[in-house]
Amino acid sequence: MPQAKVKLVVTGDDFGYCQKRNRGIVDCFQAGSISNVSLLVNACSAKDAADLAKRHHMPIGLHANLSEGLPVCPTLRTGSTLMNDDGFFHGKMEFRKELQNGQLSMAEVELELRAQVKRFCDLTGHLPHHMDGHQHVHVLPEIREVFAQVLSDYSIPYTRVPVEHGLQACPGCPPPCGSSTRRWRRTPGTPWQCSGDTASGGLILTWA
Repeated sequence: MPQAKVKLVVTGDDFGYCQKRNRGIVDCFQAGSISNVSLLVNACSAKDAADLAKRHHMPIGLHANLSEGLPVCPTLRTGSTLMNDDGFFHGKMEFRKELQNGQLSMAEVELELRAQVKRFCDLTGHLPHHMDGHQHVHVLPEIREVFAQVLSDYSIPYTRVPVEHGLQACPGCPPPCGSSTRRWRRTPGTPWQCSGDTASGGLILTWA
């Protein structure tokens, strides 16, 4: 029987982090090593990255960031649960600790995700082709439901679902993320849904 065709999508993350990284990602795209890019809209070279994507016709999505740097939403820059005492996002591991301890406001997470979508549109002139999370924050408990709602509201059709060896043993992925599978469903033209758990480490993206 003929084998099913598989489309491999290789994404260059952290586009916008700095100009050197931007240049390296463009070189990879031109060499055919990657097929699209994910933009950090709160990074210092985001505008340069957006301009490069336009110039080189690079498919570009949003690399939603809740763990590094400053928030895009101005109202969250003081007194926010997403910020540490130094006025920055908590960082990769501290963000997970704060989430596990119930210290993060999901209303503030939603505000920041929506602000980042808007900033992306301002920089590129269009909605993201896809939306994923810096350091996989988008698949963490509670965050993923908010993330799915934002995807639905903006009709963003694609996200990334990381399935990695050893995910169950990762202390930065508290249950149920590290110990079970979350099934994300979306029928074209309908909202994203998070439903059902199965007993393997990682997440599965399915179409209903």
